[in-house]
Amino acid sequence: MKMKKGARLLLFLLMLLFCVIIIIPFLIMFFTSLKTQAEISGAAFRLLPEHWLFSNYADAMKSSDWGRFFWNSFYTTFLAVIISLVINSLAGYAFARMEFKGKDFLFLLALVGMMIPQQVTMLPNFVAMKYFPLMGGNNILGQGGTGLINTYAGMIAPYIAGAFGVFLFRQFFMNFPKSLDDAAKIDGLSRFGAFVRVYLPLSKAIFATLIVFKTTSTWNEYTWPLIITTRKNMWTVQLALSVFREEFITQWNYLMAATTLIMLPLLVMYVFMQKYFVEGIVTTGIKG
Repeated sequence: MKMKKGARLLLFLLMLLFCVIIIIPFLIMFFTSLKTQAEISGAAFRLLPEHWLFSNYADAMKSSDWGRFFWNSFYTTFLAVIISLVINSLAGYAFARMEFKGKDFLFLLALVGMMIPQQVTMLPNFVAMKYFPLMGGNNILGQGGTGLINTYAGMIAPYIAGAFGVFLFRQFFMNFPKSLDDAAKIDGLSRFGAFVRVYLPLSKAIFATLIVFKTTSTWNEYTWPLIITTRKNMWTVQLALSVFREEFITQWNYLMAATTLIMLPLLVMYVFMQKYFVEGIVTTGIKG
């Protein structure tokens, strides 16, 4: 049944209202980053700045080694996303298109992993990183050194795989007909060959979906980098912003400028991947 014009108009207005409510805080943040401190502290609130000070961004970035912090975040996020895409896509493909003993039980274990809060696994993860054998001066038993603490490997290890990514890929690959596997066999392709030459070209949407989720979660992560790093040169932008907020708590223009720059990469990513992201959510189907 088609929706009546009045109902469609009401739905459009509601969606527009929700969009305005969501956008307003970001607009306030951006315009505040361009104001003087005197204007922010003034009695009367004005959305638009009287003097547009784009120099606030340069001044905020000069306050610390932000180039290093952004590099740490970009590097760890990039590695975590790439490695997780490989692991999750292969695991999801195996659960969806292959038959092997214990498949259902293993997938059930993966689903159980989705139910465990991240805070529960942080301490075991830290212990595993601290006593990782033959790393950071550790011996074969994981003793005598620092392991993977203060290393990029230690920062990205908890993010390189995840039950949610396996679940997404499994649901996506289950939507393909079995005749696709039969055609791949007729062409002489192995299981891995079929994955690379047949399924990967058809999976742009689900890859974009996981890229958005994984990039957002890794880039915005605060607690794990705080636990696994003890040196300033290993800080991510979220750790740096926390310290910056304490040092410049009264200078809201600098704080909002730093926050805007940290948020900008995620915004750009979503703009470019919005089409595939929406398509991936729809085609995943949450069925089967």
